[in-house]
Amino acid sequence: MAIQKKPKTQDKTDAFMTGAPDAGAATDKAAPYEKGITKGKKRQVSITIAGDLLRQVDEQAEAMGRSAFISMTLYKALKEYD
Repeated sequence: MAIQKKPKTQDKTDAFMTGAPDAGAATDKAAPYEKGITKGKKRQVSITIAGDLLRQVDEQAEAMGRSAFISMTLYKALKEYD
């Protein structure tokens, strides 16, 4: 009896992660952005935010996490300025 591999299926988590604004490769590899601390393919930065605003962010970000929520919100805001 042969052992068969389980067929690959893309679940909702994979679709969500690949649909994130920062899921793609960097657009300009010749000139990487050096500010912040490198964390994998991303950069870690520090910000100061009012307590009430942070509370609202955390309430909205409960399902996806604070960092993901802030990244996606900034991405959408910057798209509006284009």
